Order: sequence, then structure tokens, then C-alpha cells
Amino acid sequence: QVQLVESGGGLVQPGGSLRLSCVASSNVFRRYAMAWYRQTPGNQRDLVAEVTSSGSTNYADSVKGRFTISRDNGKNTVYLQMNSLKPEDTAVYYCKATLWFGGGSYEYWGQGTQVTVSS
Repeated sequence: QVQLVESGGGLVQPGGSLRLSCVASSNVFRRYAMAWYRQTPGNQRDLVAEVTSSGSTNYADSVKGRFTISRDNGKNTVYLQMNSLKPEDTAVYYCKATLWFGGGSYEYWGQGTQVTVSS
């Protein structure tokens, strides 16, 4: 079982920046693929960005060029740097850890952190 704890959310004005952090309670953190998702009321949870265990990254088109995902295996932490924030980025942001093995995968989610972009 892996515990994920997100932090860094809050209220920010349009054009501002926030950095989200997600700390994992695992001594094999480096083996996990990590991702950030977001969800607004009444909608599905959508992928924002992901980073594989080898460091490859992928982004949703809506955040390319504005958000950056990174990981620090020494600190068991994944980050999401969000710049040039827009009101439509308002959502609850969730951290997800995935461990792949031959027969499938284990997936773990954090509790979420609220990001509100408003003037």
C-alpha cells in the first residue's frame, strides 16, 4: 500500500503560478509511473501530466507549454509546476502512482488538492 499526500493548492489570480507536490510513502518510488489528474464537479477525472519511471513525460494539450511535471526520487516526490494559470485550470488535482508488473498494475491515488484560479 502506498500513501500519497498532495500539497500546494490554493487560490491564485489568472496568469499566476502554483507548484503542487505529492509525497509517496514507498521505498521503491523510483519504480512508479507518476501522474497528475484533475477533476471538476460533475466531470470525469482527466490526465494533466505524467512522468514514467525512466523520466519520460506526457502532457494534456491544454497545459502544454504552461505546466511542467518533474520527480525527485531521492525525496519520493513528484511536482507539478503550473504557470500562466487560467480560470479553466480550476479543479481538484490528484496525484496517481502506478506500478506496472507482468500481469497488470497497482494504482494509488492521493486525496486531492484544490486549485482555484480567479480574480
